[in-house]
Amino acid sequence: MAPRAAGGAPLSARAAAASPQPFPTPPQYPVPLLLLLLLGAARAGALEIQRRFPSPTPTNNFALDGAAGTVYLAAVNRLYQLSGANLSLEAEAAVGPVPDSPLCHAPQLPQASCEHPRRLTDNYNKILQLDPGQGLVVVCGSIYQGFCQLRRRGNISAVAVRFPPAAPPAEPVTVFPSMLNVAANHPNASTVGLVLPPAAGAGGSRLLVGATYTGYGSSFFPRNRSLEDHRFENTPEIAIRSLDARGDLAKLFTFDLNPSDDNILKIKQGAKEQHKLGFVSAFLHPPDPPPGAQPYAYLALNSEARAGDKESQARSLLARICLPHGAGSDAKKLTESYIQLGLQCAGGAGRGDLYSRLVSVFPARERLFAVFERPQGSPAARAAPAALCAFRFADVRAAIRAARTACFVEPAPDVVAVLDSVVQGTGPACERKRNIQLQPEQLDCGAAHLQHPLSILQPLKATPVFRAPGLTSVAVASVNNYTAVFLGTVNGRLLKINLNESMQVVSRRVVTVAYGEPVHHVMQFDPADSGYLYLMTSHQMARVKVAACNVHSTCGDCVGAADAYCGWCALETRCTLQQDCANSSQHHFWTSASEGPSRCPAMTVLPAEIDVRQEYPSPQDCPRTLLSPLAPVPTGGSQNILVPLANTAFFQGAALECSFGLEEIFEAVWVNESVVRCDQVVLHTTQKSQVFPLSLQLKGRPARFLDSPEPMTVVVYNCATGSPDCSQCLGREDLGHLCVWSDGCRLRGPLQPMPGTCPAPEIRAIEPLSGPLDGGTLLTIRGRNLGRRLSDVAHGVWIGGVACEPLPDRYTVSEEIVCVTGPAPGPLSDIVTVNASKEGKSRDRFSYVLPLVHSLEPPMGPKAGGTRITIHGNDLHVGSELQVLVNDTDPCTELMRTDTSITCTMPEGALPAPVPVCVRFERRGCVHGNLTFWYMQNPVITAISPRRSPVSGGRTITVAGERFHMVQNVSMAVHHIGREPTLCKVLNSTLITCPSPGALSNASAPVDFFINGRAYADEVAVTEELLDPEEAQRGSRFRLDYLPNPQFSTAKREKWIKHHPGEPLTLVIHKEQDSLGLQSHEYRVKIGQVSCDIQIVSDRIIHCSVNESLGAAEGQLPITIQVGNFNQTIATLQLGGSETAIVVSIVICSVLLLLSVVALFIFCTKSRRAERYWQKTLLQMEEMESQIREEIRKGFAELQTDMTDLTKELNRSQGIPFLEYKHFVTRTFFPKCSSLYEERYVLPSQTLNSQGSSQAQETHPLLGEWKIPESCRPNMEEGISLFSSLLNNKHFLIVFVHALEQQKDFAVRDRCSLASLLTIALHGKLEYYTSIMKELLVDLIDASAAKNPKLMLRRTESVVEKMLTNWMSICMYSCLRETVGEPFFLLLCAIKQQINKGSIDAITGKARYTLNEEWLLRENIEAKPRNLNVSFQGCGMDSLSVRAMDTDTLTQVKEKILEAFCKNVPYSQWPRAEDVDLEWFASSTQSYILRDLDDTSVVEDGRKKLNTLAHYKIPEGASLAMSLIDKKDNTLGRVKDLDTEKYFHLVLPTDELAEPKKSHRQSHRKKVLPEIYLTRLLSTKGTLQKFLDDLFKAILSIREDKPPLAVKYFFDFLEEQAEKRGISDPDTLHIWKTNSLPLRFWVNILKNPQFVFDIDKTDHIDACLSVIAQAFIDACSISDLQLGKDSPTNKLLYAKEIPEYRKIVQRYYKQIQDMTPLSEQEMNAHLAEESRKYQNEFNTNVAMAEIYKYAKRYRPQIMAALEANPTARRTQLQHKFEQVVALMEDNIYECYSEA
Repeated sequence: MAPRAAGGAPLSARAAAASPQPFPTPPQYPVPLLLLLLLGAARAGALEIQRRFPSPTPTNNFALDGAAGTVYLAAVNRLYQLSGANLSLEAEAAVGPVPDSPLCHAPQLPQASCEHPRRLTDNYNKILQLDPGQGLVVVCGSIYQGFCQLRRRGNISAVAVRFPPAAPPAEPVTVFPSMLNVAANHPNASTVGLVLPPAAGAGGSRLLVGATYTGYGSSFFPRNRSLEDHRFENTPEIAIRSLDARGDLAKLFTFDLNPSDDNILKIKQGAKEQHKLGFVSAFLHPPDPPPGAQPYAYLALNSEARAGDKESQARSLLARICLPHGAGSDAKKLTESYIQLGLQCAGGAGRGDLYSRLVSVFPARERLFAVFERPQGSPAARAAPAALCAFRFADVRAAIRAARTACFVEPAPDVVAVLDSVVQGTGPACERKRNIQLQPEQLDCGAAHLQHPLSILQPLKATPVFRAPGLTSVAVASVNNYTAVFLGTVNGRLLKINLNESMQVVSRRVVTVAYGEPVHHVMQFDPADSGYLYLMTSHQMARVKVAACNVHSTCGDCVGAADAYCGWCALETRCTLQQDCANSSQHHFWTSASEGPSRCPAMTVLPAEIDVRQEYPSPQDCPRTLLSPLAPVPTGGSQNILVPLANTAFFQGAALECSFGLEEIFEAVWVNESVVRCDQVVLHTTQKSQVFPLSLQLKGRPARFLDSPEPMTVVVYNCATGSPDCSQCLGREDLGHLCVWSDGCRLRGPLQPMPGTCPAPEIRAIEPLSGPLDGGTLLTIRGRNLGRRLSDVAHGVWIGGVACEPLPDRYTVSEEIVCVTGPAPGPLSDIVTVNASKEGKSRDRFSYVLPLVHSLEPPMGPKAGGTRITIHGNDLHVGSELQVLVNDTDPCTELMRTDTSITCTMPEGALPAPVPVCVRFERRGCVHGNLTFWYMQNPVITAISPRRSPVSGGRTITVAGERFHMVQNVSMAVHHIGREPTLCKVLNSTLITCPSPGALSNASAPVDFFINGRAYADEVAVTEELLDPEEAQRGSRFRLDYLPNPQFSTAKREKWIKHHPGEPLTLVIHKEQDSLGLQSHEYRVKIGQVSCDIQIVSDRIIHCSVNESLGAAEGQLPITIQVGNFNQTIATLQLGGSETAIVVSIVICSVLLLLSVVALFIFCTKSRRAERYWQKTLLQMEEMESQIREEIRKGFAELQTDMTDLTKELNRSQGIPFLEYKHFVTRTFFPKCSSLYEERYVLPSQTLNSQGSSQAQETHPLLGEWKIPESCRPNMEEGISLFSSLLNNKHFLIVFVHALEQQKDFAVRDRCSLASLLTIALHGKLEYYTSIMKELLVDLIDASAAKNPKLMLRRTESVVEKMLTNWMSICMYSCLRETVGEPFFLLLCAIKQQINKGSIDAITGKARYTLNEEWLLRENIEAKPRNLNVSFQGCGMDSLSVRAMDTDTLTQVKEKILEAFCKNVPYSQWPRAEDVDLEWFASSTQSYILRDLDDTSVVEDGRKKLNTLAHYKIPEGASLAMSLIDKKDNTLGRVKDLDTEKYFHLVLPTDELAEPKKSHRQSHRKKVLPEIYLTRLLSTKGTLQKFLDDLFKAILSIREDKPPLAVKYFFDFLEEQAEKRGISDPDTLHIWKTNSLPLRFWVNILKNPQFVFDIDKTDHIDACLSVIAQAFIDACSISDLQLGKDSPTNKLLYAKEIPEYRKIVQRYYKQIQDMTPLSEQEMNAHLAEESRKYQNEFNTNVAMAEIYKYAKRYRPQIMAALEANPTARRTQLQHKFEQVVALMEDNIYECYSEA
């Protein structure tokens, strides 16, 4: 059976959380007597703990290897291999802890990388299964996503098959995550495994795995809002995996057995919440099917209750899967044969008696026994109620057949349904299969053409056989007409109940295995000896004898105990197990409990009366047989047996028969008057030897026997049985068995020679492997041919040169020698030799070592005993027998030892005094160490408080006293009415706290304390003769008064309380009067899982309030009050709106669902079509990329050279033309929103200086003085000052903003303007500005959360959204300047230079090289570069070589020359192309002024073509001079403003615009245009890629020296708001963060570089930046791009890079989240520093005056809002506002008109 791996931690946690509860009281015992029985359970005699193995870490799983006699134990981080008989350690392996993360792939996956930190993680075992056919142990743990190893059977420390295979010479194997993610990857998530044997003639083994889902959306998934889920695709809930380690390793652990992926059962992602599967067990049944039949694989599991739904309950399920018959049969798909049905264990008391959750199962031959529990409403201290139920497998089979009939033959929807929650299911419902006759095979296992998988709707029901709290496990055996059931409990006890054929309990016994440690839910019988049971607690492995029959001394006691295993052995006159009684199979030799006491042996005197006058012969005169020794007889041999007789005179010649028992009757012939011959006796036996009793009887009935004072017996032997080797065979000669060894043991014929010698002894194992130097160790040697008799090896056992003396009573012929080691002169290690005519040597060595002891802890303890001491030393594991003696006489009990320590329990001491502690090996002398233990005065308990408890228990009782520092463990029990004892906690040397035990009734009862496992005795009371010793022993000096549980109700006793989320919640709870005297800290009030803080407690009333928000998504929350173990749900809190709203919501949701289904169908159809288009487009793009690689490489090389030169010339402080902060702010804040300022950005007239540069200052009203007439200044300044103080009042400002936003004519432009003016006005108090922004954002979030939270911050339509934009601009300016500025500027330069590499149409602005399709020049214009030598007295240089294209117009040439000369000067100081003339010196005497238009211009199609360098035929290296002109000639104007009807540059408009007039040639040419322009777009994109990557990495990276504090602060604020509103969708948070930073700030900067730099942003550069900004937007989005051939190129261009950019964005958000949170003080200090850096940059009076205009405009509305606000009314803000109006009302318009 496959154990579930829930890990040790849950077991321990369950033990800690559950105080023990008693088993049901047997009818024949009163309650106090049962309590005493349970407390003394170890002496009950019904069960016996034979061996224990302690584990230092919590245990998880175990597996039994019956053939090898081995136990495999898995614990946290450890694997152990133990011998089955005595649980001694044979091998171990460490498997943890390891660095791991649940968000990372297993490191065995070579192609996987992980960005999440790996932490040291414990490895909880999930699967431990034996595969005997391949010699493997399958071991799966919780680390590395549930990774499995194949370890070697017989040596658990060795890995048998490395997977994935290591480096060469192994063949490389492609590994996928699904091959590694086998088990659950969380300590508390369940996993079951079952090795399925290969079908006859088929391949290797297979592994059935059931694993709880731990991926995204489950309670096990890490709460870091990560989207990385490695579980859904790779780890289905149920799977059959390949386990063929001898075959192709590339298929190991894969699903594709045959058929492919249908060997999994996976719940759909959307249904995971409703189907939380917790697995209990996996098993085969029947385990040994008859020929022609097949076993089924069963899975026992729970569908867990939904969290927060009080009506939801766990459902217990049993699932069945069919396995293939053999190689020739059709393999069934897992889902094809999968069918599940519910198991219901319930009594007749309605739902309250329903045990809904499955805990443990055990399959017997005909029944499935299962333990169920009824989960408590809260994590109570007491154990959950549990019950045992039994289900017939025949009923399961019948239900499955009936369900398939109801699905396919006669459909019945209330009987069975198709599981539509499964990914691989057929769905959607059962349907009748016409003209199909279902075969039995199809009824049992389904078929491919039938719907699957199926779920039976009606559960299989059973009534509890037995009830008890805290049951955890079950094991069942059928013995002697009884059913013996073993049940483990949460408090470490093993209960045995015996059931009769009617499933009624006839007896029960209990033993404590490990007090306080819950028993694991899997127990197994020893496969080699069913008289032993293996079980596991949280820290121990135990081997338990199923019955201790020897405690019964009489037949009546033995049989009357009703123990299935015990019976009376008549010949041996003792109570034994049946296998321990000789001839127990014969009638009357062994009487079982089922036969009853009436079958016990008894004496009867016949006849009942004796006539004393009649003479009877004396016994010596009766005819009788005489004892005559008979030689052993071989089985089946015929012989005559002579029987001597005495006193045969009066019946000589009578007809006699020889009886050998069991109907073995042979003819008896008189030889003479004293001898009878049994003729032709032929006896048979299948045993090694069998004794047949020989008696003589008279012929006829009834049978009358001759007396046999000394019975004769005949020994019949069988050479072929019981002698597996030569020595055992030939050794039988001493018994008179004539056997010979010849390929097995055979009967020696009459002519065969005497047997020869046997092979040399073969030593297979020695135990132990070490012993002390003094000898005396009982060394056990096991093997074959270890002598025919003891004399063969009496002096032939040696350890090196040291003799080992065999013990005669422990010698087993040929198989085992037990010898006593002799003393050794010193430490040595040598092999063991056995000499029995030939010599055999052991593989292992035996070592003589000197054990040493160093210290003992603790050094003291109470004289009552019970202290667990630990003795430290070296080599303490040696030898066969260890004793620890206290004071040289009293043994220290419960010994456990390792190599370096011995742990034992101290006995009781006589007096407080030091006593020596002696460690003895092999009953020799004490090991030197001078160990001393001090017995001290016992701890004294002086008082307990309080002395009252509710009947449910759990109240904290404080125990006061002395000397508690010596207490290691203490428990508290209550006499007569108490339930299970509770475990206490030692606080210090004078205080202990104990939870009061629960009670059966309201009464006062004495209290017991058990200190260190010993009952506390009040010594003072005994010495003062106040109590007799027995009464004192019970500790009855202290009593506990049990009172009824307190009762609570709401103030109005209502059961439903309505509450709106977000509002404060205060509860008033009424308490009924009681006498418990509870304190305030003893109450616990919870609303759902949220604690209610108790503020006021009186005798009758409790006040509490909730400080955190309650999740509205849960709908209803129970209000529960807890006192100790008592829980009472007093009402239900209903969240949200009215019932009408709920009904409306349901109707709307139903309509939306219907529309969604229709839309989904249309969407899926179009998606498939779009996917095909997208794939085709990608292929075309990749082909075109390969064609132009050379062009890109050349272009990139040229651009890289130019950019390298540009980078060298840049100086970080002066080279990049950054705008000053004030200009950055005004351009960012007022781009186009405010009508007051948008016209004021126009630069004033420029005056050229002598150097040719222009001096220009950008002016803005906010940067200059407040221009008002002096006559108005005093009143206005006072008014503005008062208005400023109002704006610095938080209540006024918030009311002010909300009042304006409520006005319909307050447009978006006005809102943006107001927000920017407020930012300028409050720039000196950024911390105050931030608090205002946060409050307004909270209001915005509330409004958005009620509608669609994902739409929040998408646009800038409110004041607060523009305020957020401005806030981000201020806070990110330093990052923009110091980190992002340089890569952004380099990208701009690269775009400009790349555009200038090819032809540019001066009229349309279209170019050969671009990123934007709309600005692409769709003609193949051949352009050649020209290097010109230009002289110009401007910008600080004289002459330069300038590169231009021969297709450039003269204005374009001038612009390139100006850029070359003025590249280190801000653009605002450059001359314009219209301000200069360009002159060409064709020769020393000739020169020409070059212009775009002159008399030489060419006319085509009625349009004049602009002049170019090619038009003037200017050669390479020509000399030109450029000079400033005094007066501009504006006749031409700007080239791009020319009328396209009269002028053109490179392309005539007809080429692109005159579509109807196109010729056939033109139409054909149009067809190839896409390839041309896509090629050019890709070329430009490839050339600029590095610069774009550098920019994006700069934006989305975090500098350690300058972390983005504002971003961290704001993102944490968003997460906090989402959590308060119960918004857990990570997509929503991602959208909020993206809308607040990347799309709100960075996209704005990317599209508007003129906000940051003093540069010229041409329309063409603007178009390219739009494409880049779109790529950045797509990178921040979480929705998948649906692209096709009709998609715009600005989305297609960067489609391949978007996934990588998205990873960078997600990593950036994760890094922000992992930063240390900022406190409000830290953030305020940072904001204050930002304010200080740029103080006095802006004229805040101007901003205030502009804000006032809005206040004046909406004065009535603002006044009304102030009047309606209580806080504003209380602080008289409306009056202050009126004062501002009064000061400014009469002057402002007059003054502004004058200004």
